[in-house]
Amino acid sequence: MPKVTYVAHDGTETQVDVPAGENVMRGALYNGVDGIVGECGGGLSCATCHCYVDDAWTDRVGGPSSAAESELLESVATELRATSRLSCQIDVTEALDGLVVHTPETQY
Repeated sequence: MPKVTYVAHDGTETQVDVPAGENVMRGALYNGVDGIVGECGGGLSCATCHCYVDDAWTDRVGGPSSAAESELLESVATELRATSRLSCQIDVTEALDGLVVHTPETQY
């Protein structure tokens, strides 16, 4: 099962197993990881699952998967970076085993 490491704003790391086929947001929610809220449940309508993909993973993860994700990223509560993604739009695959994402200071 792929592992995803969530790095909180304060540097605390939480590594969890996330089943292939799930997304990074659900991996956080199902495992009680702070920093990802996911208010809309992954419906691509709230931007409260904003994360920063670690620089080492940006090429493999890629940028926003749709115009809708790009548009929602414009409304995030914290700094928008080149590595910003909505974690509900990052599907976990075996190729992403070891993925590292950073959570922003706040989602609101």
